Amino acid sequence: MRVERLNELLEPCRICPRECGALRISGERGECGAGKEIEISSFGPHHGEEGPLVGRGGSGTIFFAFCSLHCVFCQNFEISRGLVRNSVTASGLAEIMLGLQERGCENINLVTPTHYLPQIVEAVAVAAGRGLQLPLVYNCGGYERIESLRLLERIIDIYMPDFKYDDEKTARKYSGVSGYPRIARAALREMHRQVGDLSLDEDGAALKGLLIRHLVMPGDLAGTAGLMEFIARQISPRSWINIMEQYRPAYRTDRYPEIDRRITRREYLDALAAAGESGPGFNLL
Repeated sequence: MRVERLNELLEPCRICPRECGALRISGERGECGAGKEIEISSFGPHHGEEGPLVGRGGSGTIFFAFCSLHCVFCQNFEISRGLVRNSVTASGLAEIMLGLQERGCENINLVTPTHYLPQIVEAVAVAAGRGLQLPLVYNCGGYERIESLRLLERIIDIYMPDFKYDDEKTARKYSGVSGYPRIARAALREMHRQVGDLSLDEDGAALKGLLIRHLVMPGDLAGTAGLMEFIARQISPRSWINIMEQYRPAYRTDRYPEIDRRITRREYLDALAAAGESGPGFNLL
């Protein structure tokens, strides 16, 4: 039933907030670049994710080709722009999930999955019928349509959005989307409603909940303080957050001098201070 309802959102495409209207089932590609078939760039155990996701066996990541955000600083632009991709069927994706479980991964980490939700949910049903038991991680950029998220309730165990911008103009300039702050705030509320705060097992591996990422940008263009204030007041004062310092110039940043540099140590420390001031009860990773 959920697969059918999600498939209805593919033609015309309304899966993500862009609502571009592409007739994807009929062969068109959306504004994100995705078409009818699932296309992935790579998969395998990943030991570079957050500690609660990595555990002992690594996070079983599946990198989906294309992305609804068009970030000019994307460090994985070969993936997000579909330069490296291979088609798989829903049954093939189920096989990948089961293979990652057999390799001892702690979870199935779906990276930029939004534009393939109908196919992913179908694959999960197949894999679950064949013994998949790992938590499912929804690893996204925070730009999510509420109607789509609601169809994932009781399917996704861990939501991991990158909460990117506090300012509409900044989001439009660097990620090519409208309404990001409003849309991402609503998405985080819905995610937390579904799964609550992050919970761990006795070994410290994530079982269920919301884990928020935030990438610190040069010149505080992300508006860290405003985002942290929102999380503390409207999501949870005990939220788990990774304040990420790995911003570096990539892709098209040479066209934007203000972000064509790494962040400074002071900028990162200021972001941590903003998080600490807004949410002294935050679990910072």
